[in-house]
Amino acid sequence: MALTPLQQGVSDALGFLGGALLGYWGGRLAGLDLFGPGYDTASITAILLVGLGGGLGLKLARRWQIGQDQKKD
Repeated sequence: MALTPLQQGVSDALGFLGGALLGYWGGRLAGLDLFGPGYDTASITAILLVGLGGGLGLKLARRWQIGQDQKKD
C-alpha cells in the first residue's frame, strides 16, 4: 500500500523546507547574505546553497517515501 498523496505532499514540503533552511543557515554561518543588496558573489552563492539544500532535502524525503512503501509491501 502506497503513501497517500497528502502524506507524499507533506513529506516533500518538509524535506524541501528543512533542506532549504539548512542551506540558508549554512550560508549565514559562512558569512553569506542571501538578502544582501545586488547580486554579488556572496548573495548568488547563498542562493545556490538554499537551492541545493532544498533539492537535497526533497531527495531525502523521496527516499524516505520509497522506504515506507517497501515496508508496507
